[in-house]
Amino acid sequence: MEKTSLVPNDAVTEALRKYSDMVRRICFMYLRNYADVEDVFQEVLLKLLQSEVVFENDEHTKAWLCRIAINKCKDVCKSFSRKHVCSIEDMELPFEDKVESDVMVAVLSLPPKYKDVIYLFYYEGYTVPEMAKLLNQKENTIYSNLHRARELLKRELGGKDYGYIY
Repeated sequence: MEKTSLVPNDAVTEALRKYSDMVRRICFMYLRNYADVEDVFQEVLLKLLQSEVVFENDEHTKAWLCRIAINKCKDVCKSFSRKHVCSIEDMELPFEDKVESDVMVAVLSLPPKYKDVIYLFYYEGYTVPEMAKLLNQKENTIYSNLHRARELLKRELGGKDYGYIY
């Protein structure tokens, strides 16, 4: 019987080095539970290892990992066991800065369609056309969701302008 190597190839290793934190942050935004985050992270890693996709460039790899992470998180959120989740107010977020923590709590409390665009735009640096491709939506929809999300955040944060959000 022939042995097969379980050592990941260079492309997978490089993708993990560059994007593992991003995948974990996306998972945390959806799941808010470290155990679930790690489970989904492992599923995304497994999907990457099993994938035969040839990535064109780093942006293609990043977009693919974002999409897989979001889809896996949505699957977990739909599951029966996730119906009874503690509220966001019961959680402590790991931020040293109170302002950053307040902003993240506000972002996490947004509906998913707004949370996605805010996260991808401000935290991952995607442009609206890139987000439209990634989320399979029209650019105008992304612009509308981004505008509405900003308004919701502004209202949630008491009209404060935190600079890097608006």
